[in-house]
Amino acid sequence: MTLETARHYAAHALDLARKAAALGEVPVGAIVVHKGQIIGQGHNQPRALHDPTAHAEIMAIREACAALGSDRLTGCALWVTLEPCAMCAGAIAHARIAHLHYAASDPKGGAVEHGPRLFHQPTVLHKPEVYAGVGEEEASVLLRGFFAARRA
Repeated sequence: MTLETARHYAAHALDLARKAAALGEVPVGAIVVHKGQIIGQGHNQPRALHDPTAHAEIMAIREACAALGSDRLTGCALWVTLEPCAMCAGAIAHARIAHLHYAASDPKGGAVEHGPRLFHQPTVLHKPEVYAGVGEEEASVLLRGFFAARRA
């Protein structure tokens, strides 16, 4: 994959994060890519849907599974603007996603490189290849701005 392609996917996920922010949700966006095509996308919607599981990754995974008619996303890549939490990391493992790309690290709530480091646990049977950092600055600025405005 070229850096241009990686930036394209990261930018699409960031657009979804902006949509979440405009709706008053924590600005996180995610897409699932299969054979170069976006087959699932989502943004955070827990407040709008009154559903604590309506994270961007879960929404994108649900849409991608429906598109493929399967509960397995083997060979797919997930692009997300923030390091996944434990719930989302578990869903990534259960869906058998091959590649996880996340933009910004989340030292407080992340579960991939922080916290429980879910994919490093011996009880997790599927571990995707993990890549961090593409789009990190833009995602971090969006998140910081969102939370600064809420504290003001």
